[in-house]
Amino acid sequence: MSDGVRTLVLLRHGRTPWNHEGRIQGHQDVGLDDEGQAQARRTAPAIAALEPTLIWSSDLERTRQTVAPIVEACRVEADFDPRLREFGFGPYEGLSHADLEARDPASHAALRRGDYESVTHAEDTAAVRDRMVAVLSDLLSALEPGQTGLAVSHGAALRLATGALLGWPEHQFRTLQGLHNCGWVVLRQHAHDGLLRLEAYNRTA
Repeated sequence: MSDGVRTLVLLRHGRTPWNHEGRIQGHQDVGLDDEGQAQARRTAPAIAALEPTLIWSSDLERTRQTVAPIVEACRVEADFDPRLREFGFGPYEGLSHADLEARDPASHAALRRGDYESVTHAEDTAAVRDRMVAVLSDLLSALEPGQTGLAVSHGAALRLATGALLGWPEHQFRTLQGLHNCGWVVLRQHAHDGLLRLEAYNRTA
C-alpha cells in the first residue's frame, strides 16, 4: 500500500482434533488435524496477497503449524510471542463441552456466551486483554506507513482483542461472532487520526 495506512491482520489457527471434538484447549499444545493443515495451506496465498512485512504468532503448536505455510508463501520469517496465546482455562482444559456442562453448568453457560470472567479457573479477562493489546500495539508500532502486520493467535483471545483495539465498551466484543478456524480480521490505522478501523471480520479462504 502507498497511502500511509498501517494494517493489522489477525488470524485464528486452523482446526485441531480438539476443535473437532468440542474440547477446551486453552494453553494445551494441540496440533492441527488434517483439515486444519489443509485450511492453513488454503489460507497461505490469501494472506500472502496482503503482503505482510511482519508475521508474529503465538508460540503454541496449532499456531506454529498454521503459520508455517504462510511463512513459506510470504517469504517472511515469523516471530513467536507467548502474549498471543489463548485464554488459559486451567484444569478445565481438555474437557469436552458436555463434560464441562455436567461438572459446572454455570461456567459452561458463561463460556458459551463469551463471559470468560465468570468461568471458573479461566485466566483473568483483563490480563488477557492487556497482553493482547500490548503485543498487537507493539506489532502496529513496528510497521512503517503502508505496511501490513500479521498476528496468528486464537479465537477467544482475538475476539476480545478486536473489541479492545477498537475502543469498544467492555464486554461488547461478545456481539462478535467467534472466528472460524483460519478466519481473519483486517484493521486499518489511518495516519490522519491514528484510529483503528474494522475493515473485515471472519474472512476465510
